[in-house]
Amino acid sequence: MSNTIKYPFYIKLAFTLISVLSISYIICIGKDVLIPVLMAFMFSVLLLPVSDFFSKKLHLPHVLSVAITVLLFVLLIVALLTFISYEISDIANDYDRIKKNIDLFITDVQRYIRNTFNLSIWEQQQYLQDVKQDSMKSGGKALGSTLISLTDVLADLTLIPIYTFLILLYKTHFILFFAKLINKSHHPKLKEILSQVKVAINNYIVGLIIETIVVSVLTAVGLYIIGVKYFIFLGIVTGILNLIPYIGILIAGVITVLSSLTATPDISILLGVLIINIIVQIIDNNILVPMIINTKVEINAFVSIIGIIIGGGIAGISGMFLAIPLLAILKIIFDRIESLEPWGYLMGDNMPKTFVWRYANPNLRTKPSIIFYDNDTVENNNDEQPPITPFE
Repeated sequence: MSNTIKYPFYIKLAFTLISVLSISYIICIGKDVLIPVLMAFMFSVLLLPVSDFFSKKLHLPHVLSVAITVLLFVLLIVALLTFISYEISDIANDYDRIKKNIDLFITDVQRYIRNTFNLSIWEQQQYLQDVKQDSMKSGGKALGSTLISLTDVLADLTLIPIYTFLILLYKTHFILFFAKLINKSHHPKLKEILSQVKVAINNYIVGLIIETIVVSVLTAVGLYIIGVKYFIFLGIVTGILNLIPYIGILIAGVITVLSSLTATPDISILLGVLIINIIVQIIDNNILVPMIINTKVEINAFVSIIGIIIGGGIAGISGMFLAIPLLAILKIIFDRIESLEPWGYLMGDNMPKTFVWRYANPNLRTKPSIIFYDNDTVENNNDEQPPITPFE
């Protein structure tokens, strides 16, 4: 005899919403701790094959395998940051030339505004002075928040490798915890969920790496063609900043425009930089993202945008970066729990071409049903309908 209690739909919905709100509240108040842990979890899933290679193929002790894996990961990040800092210092040496070219560019823009809108250069400078004074008033607060954010980033950069090491080290311990937590009858489903989570995160991160490389190469080639000096550095920066939804490519564009002023204030170069960024973004959004990212996580665009906005509101850039993989994990769990399966379907990108209303009660077969076709026409059908069937 089954002891399972069947609740009405509205009670299940209330439980689901309360759970979502509770989890969101916990994430909000504990984001400073949870965000580095979640980032470390993603990196540990990515590094798991490397750790397994050292332990299973080379027969190294588990602790040593994990330590070598994390050390190689840290060295890779340090090498990338060293290259970027070297290029930044090289650009800083051209500061005087950049400042001179910026002044020339601003002068050309002011002349254009004067000739086009009959606004004198003195009036333009007065307006810029007012804006500068307003900026100085809020500059102290902005500087303070920036320093706090920089401190948090440095702390996270220290904690993430430590968390990654511990997650890889205690991987089996965590799996056994879930096995003890879940009833043995559900162990096959638990094993499937853990396996699919691993695959989804791996595919997502690998897809992001491929996208970053392609965007970096395309940008660098384009900047090299138009004659920008630091084209390799700017290509890499554009690829990395492109990982930040919405604002990343704007920041990369500003950096590229300023760096291009090391050579010439010619507006044609600046227009070329903008055109290259636009072309790369078109290729990225219409080819790379659908082929590399969307096919890996199977989350529809509507849910993705909402998730990124909510993630950004909760945890800033880190939340925006973590939104998609967390949504993918939730979808995997929802798809394998019968009561939550409709929510998993809502998050997915599987759109049926047609939908036909059916009736389960034979006494209602003579009532009209509504049939939706691909061409958005609606037809009232008074014929008898067969019993309810799955969505078509």
